[in-house]
Amino acid sequence: MSIKVKRFRAQPMSALLSGNGELKGLMRMASLIEHAQHELRTHLPEEVRPHVFVGGYREGKLTLITDRAVWLTWLRYEQSRLLALLHQHREFEAVLGFHFKVRPVRPLKTPARCVRHLPTHAADELSSCARDIDNPRLKQALERLASHAEPHDTE
Repeated sequence: MSIKVKRFRAQPMSALLSGNGELKGLMRMASLIEHAQHELRTHLPEEVRPHVFVGGYREGKLTLITDRAVWLTWLRYEQSRLLALLHQHREFEAVLGFHFKVRPVRPLKTPARCVRHLPTHAADELSSCARDIDNPRLKQALERLASHAEPHDTE
């Protein structure tokens, strides 16, 4: 039994991203989702707009994602109006309804910065070692490390 490897020819990026390449369906779907996002946002009240996103389209249903349950409840009450707005455009006639999801946006946690201090006597030891080293890279590394010491306190 032998396994033959298929050889694919490289395609230019412009051909892949245009309407003629292998990604044609994916690019068309991304374009439609972006268009649906734009259409919905233009008809949503100002306070709701930043909280509603179109997440995808599958089996005739458009997925709407919001960051809070209160907006999801509002969307459920408004779904027939929003569906009628989308049906005004020919490309959205296949949309039969909506799936709603709540995905809370959590702020990114930045780790606390750990500041380390190099005592002056440790820096003096590193400088002393650097003077006795023949390897230029190691010598430079030790000198650079010693330069991070706290300034000398003069009394």
